[in-house]
Amino acid sequence: MGRKNVFIWSLVIALGGFLFGFDTAVISGAEQSIQSYWKLTALQHGLTISIALIGTVVGALTGAIPTDRYGRKTTLYIIAILYLLSSIGTAASTNWYGFLLFRFLGGFGVGASSVTAPIYISEISPAKRRGKLVGLFQFNVVFGIVASYLSNYLIGQIADNSWRLMLGIQAIPSAIFLLLLRWIPESPRWLILHKNKIDEARDTIRIIDPQRTEEIINEIKTSTDPTERPALFSRRYRTPVVLAILFAVFNQVSGINAIIYYSPRIFEMTGLGKNSALLSTAGLGLVNFAFTLLAMNFIDRIGRRTLMLIGSFGLIFTLAMVAWSFYGEHFNSWAVPLFLFIYIAFFAFSQGAVIWVFISEIFPNSVRAKGQTLGSATHWIMAAIIAFSFPWLAEKAGGGNTFLFFCIMMCMQLLFVWKLMPETKGRSLEQIEYTLVAH
Repeated sequence: MGRKNVFIWSLVIALGGFLFGFDTAVISGAEQSIQSYWKLTALQHGLTISIALIGTVVGALTGAIPTDRYGRKTTLYIIAILYLLSSIGTAASTNWYGFLLFRFLGGFGVGASSVTAPIYISEISPAKRRGKLVGLFQFNVVFGIVASYLSNYLIGQIADNSWRLMLGIQAIPSAIFLLLLRWIPESPRWLILHKNKIDEARDTIRIIDPQRTEEIINEIKTSTDPTERPALFSRRYRTPVVLAILFAVFNQVSGINAIIYYSPRIFEMTGLGKNSALLSTAGLGLVNFAFTLLAMNFIDRIGRRTLMLIGSFGLIFTLAMVAWSFYGEHFNSWAVPLFLFIYIAFFAFSQGAVIWVFISEIFPNSVRAKGQTLGSATHWIMAAIIAFSFPWLAEKAGGGNTFLFFCIMMCMQLLFVWKLMPETKGRSLEQIEYTLVAH
């Protein structure tokens, strides 16, 4: 019964991941119509696409404040409300500045969700199942991405100017998420460390792991000195800080968000028509979905580091092939879509599945929210830079040079994984803390 309850709680929280993915990718099908509707310049258009990512950065930077002060559950309620407001507001906007505001609010929800949701799931998960359960969040991010692609394709068949419905349909899962949050408990680690509500935490831990309830409570209580006010950027936490920053940077310089945001445009650059480009984009989402699901079945078996090694080699190869395809004198319209499909498979099997699991594991209980904020904010700052600059880079440097840059960055990621990344599978959060934190 306990296993079932933990899975259901994780699944509800992971619905926030679905909204995260849907909100992130839904703009890809609407971005050209939005540019035409408001007659935006290239810079205005770049701001329109990246404003949600700017909101995401702000949400990620500030997400630790309500997460620690008011609790994981209360923060998730706030996030659900932001998603709902954003979807309704963007769909109804007749003013460009109003549209920017509502996209910013949605991005803020995404950023806060990337801090709070992985923390919550990691804190309620047994060590042997933590990778798979936190992986549910990423799985639902990908599910949200593929749902948005398919939704955009289907809605795009209705009318040429259907972008409002593309954005507004997100209100339905947002409302469902808001309602379901009522039935999840607060994180027991937060209850013990921030509120000293040990009896309430015990009730939840007894459901999670009835055999080790008191042992887990003692581990949590002894993992942190209640009189200590730890600074994240102290020498003590140097290792997890460096790991989180580098991991998040490499996640984005793989080019993943450029592909998610601009995939229809990339495919049209190869000569595909508009409908074929949208359908190919939906195909990318399906591949991402399938390989994220596959990774979830391996992340607790072979470990986070092994998945990253496999993925790094695959990303280097596929990005090199995409660059080569753009450089080729006899350009084939099928080559770029083919290699991007393979690229997405390797990304989903490695970086995509591992990032939120790994960052949520490596920080101690006392600074977990702050550490997750650091990793998430770094991730989204880089995502905003890539999304804002990609149209300009593709225009000025060309597709070949742009994807060659992403390939070189993945060579550096391979060195990082090989030399610096530790394995965290099968160990409790407190055991990982003892290994990575200076004593």
